[in-house]
Amino acid sequence: MTHRQAWLAWLETERRYGANTIAAYAADLDDYLRHVDADAAPDRRRFRGWLADMTARDLARSTIARRVSALRGFYRFCGRTGRITVNDLSWLRAPRPAKSVPKPVSEDDAKALLAAIFRRRGEDWTKQRDFALLMLLYGGGLRISEAVGLTRGEAPFGEWLRITGKGGKIRDVPVLPAITGAVDAYLDCCPFDGGPSGPLFVSARGNAYGARAAQRLVEALRLELNLPAYVTPHALRHAFATHLLGNGADLRAIQELLGHASLSTTQRYTSVDEAHLVRMHRETHPRAS
Repeated sequence: MTHRQAWLAWLETERRYGANTIAAYAADLDDYLRHVDADAAPDRRRFRGWLADMTARDLARSTIARRVSALRGFYRFCGRTGRITVNDLSWLRAPRPAKSVPKPVSEDDAKALLAAIFRRRGEDWTKQRDFALLMLLYGGGLRISEAVGLTRGEAPFGEWLRITGKGGKIRDVPVLPAITGAVDAYLDCCPFDGGPSGPLFVSARGNAYGARAAQRLVEALRLELNLPAYVTPHALRHAFATHLLGNGADLRAIQELLGHASLSTTQRYTSVDEAHLVRMHRETHPRAS
């Protein structure tokens, strides 16, 4: 087994990372390994050359930072397991990425997205499916992978829904009556039933409805409504958090609802709310001009 294969296997078995996360780490490492020997110890000169190459390719600083983080994790694993002699990794750092602030969908735009579903062409059951799916993202704060990963046996929903998120982290999400009603309406008219272990959301052929299909749905709705480019399925999850925060929800509670391992991740949403306050102040205060 190569060093690369051993590291990826460790991420899966010991760290319990999901398939998508492991694939992303593999791609990040492979980008570096195209420049160096996988069995060689870390080399500053080659590392700096790799940074320069990524910059020349106009990769975002956040992408470069993620790839460097993957590389550092790979070398730490190799050092601990004696596969490669690693003396010092303090120099293996990426340029500090710009601090990003989530861009949520506004309340009006979220309502417009949901309403527009029923004005589209197509069968009634697919419209009910799309509506129920987006309700889970906006009303429950689910990631798109979590929503499309639900099984038929998990419905009908009770007051709480148990979700397995990133890294196998389990959280309980309260279910709004509006979400339960939307899912029930979809199931009442869905022509497919794959049994308790089958997917809750299915395609027109009865197969599992994938994340990419959901992304195309929101993209089509965004174009129809002439909404900003940042309106995506994940932006509905951002909207769930910022709208709760704006209405007085506790930051720790939002952290639990989103399944964030660190409060610092959730605290990004305070910046969104502060930005809204600043904009409101500038637009309404008599002395703003």
